[in-house]
Amino acid sequence: MAKDTVRYPDEIVEEIDELVDDGMFESKSEFYRFSAEYVLTLINPDHEVETFNFDEIKSEIDISEEDHAKALGTDGGTFFLDSVITVRKHGLRGDYEAAERYIDTHYDPTDQECIILEELLGTYREQSG
Repeated sequence: MAKDTVRYPDEIVEEIDELVDDGMFESKSEFYRFSAEYVLTLINPDHEVETFNFDEIKSEIDISEEDHAKALGTDGGTFFLDSVITVRKHGLRGDYEAAERYIDTHYDPTDQECIILEELLGTYREQSG
């Protein structure tokens, strides 16, 4: 196993120390190994996880599939695609208010995804008018 030295801001180290003290992770090393593996799974879904108890730790932290998808963003997550499908369904049925409610409850108005979904909804309004 390779050893690597990395510098972190004091505030981050303090937060990690608190997680270890609270028993969320057995050690700082476990935290760093888990964190690195988690990011690698975000970047590459085919990444072979080697961290012992990775799935157990992930379930204890309670990272939902929705949280995981949000972390991936629009270029790799499934939450945005699900949102496009939902807005499309409402748009095709002419249920624009339901689509607006969905967008408003799931996105901040300044989010890029929000703007794209509102544009999509606008195309359905134009087609019906």
